[in-house]
Amino acid sequence: MSDQKSLLVFAHADEAVAFADVEHLISGVGKVNASVALAGALASGDIKNVVVLGTAGVVGHAGEDRPSLDTIYQITKLIQHDFPLPSADVDPTGEVLLPDNKVTMATGDVFVSDGEQRIHIKSLGASLVDMEGYAYASICQRFNVPLQIFKIPSDYADDSASIDEWDEIAKQKSVQLREFYDKHLS
Repeated sequence: MSDQKSLLVFAHADEAVAFADVEHLISGVGKVNASVALAGALASGDIKNVVVLGTAGVVGHAGEDRPSLDTIYQITKLIQHDFPLPSADVDPTGEVLLPDNKVTMATGDVFVSDGEQRIHIKSLGASLVDMEGYAYASICQRFNVPLQIFKIPSDYADDSASIDEWDEIAKQKSVQLREFYDKHLS
């Protein structure tokens, strides 16, 4: 199928403000919104691969290998942090473009801004946390469509993180994501 195209996906419109001139899907926040929107888009059968760009919280401690707020990371493994039963890890199957910046990300339907939550998520083996990644990967796996997820941290997922400030931070991070997109993905 030569008419297949790449699908660029963002969870929230603020993450996409620098992409007004690029066709993209805004899925909505959370695993349910992400699943429904992406499954609907993939059902058309004309998508060859999915690229997700967005923000995430950092769950690592200061020092060691804690992700930087100014670096874009490629997610190569996803776990759920808010599901009480064991769930399979999912791995995006798209090409790895950032071999030095690969991380595991946890997904859950909550904005993480609490030290206890952050510590729990870190104990699961994650470096970043978001609210949609696991759902995107699960849907792409079911449709057998390659997926790449690139995230730039917006906050440290602790009590310094404020959902009230997130919108403005996400708009600023969108500019950094656009620079990355223009250099590596367009």
